[in-house]
Amino acid sequence: MIAYEFYWRDPLKGYQLIGTLPERRRDLRRITNESVMNWGKKTIGENIDFDNLFFYQLTIDKETGDILRFKV
Repeated sequence: MIAYEFYWRDPLKGYQLIGTLPERRRDLRRITNESVMNWGKKTIGENIDFDNLFFYQLTIDKETGDILRFKV
């Protein structure tokens, strides 16, 4: 299973986890960095500085629950 962890770099508190979104698209060819960021912006809202927003792509093993993180 693929998911994305969104983080925001707060100048005072450091990196803050905003949330995790699971990938729901069946056609994985449609996934781009821009499409994931747009989805995150729509979900998170407009009250955040998007220049400091980034995400990690997660791969979650359904059987073991192990999580692998990839900086994209």
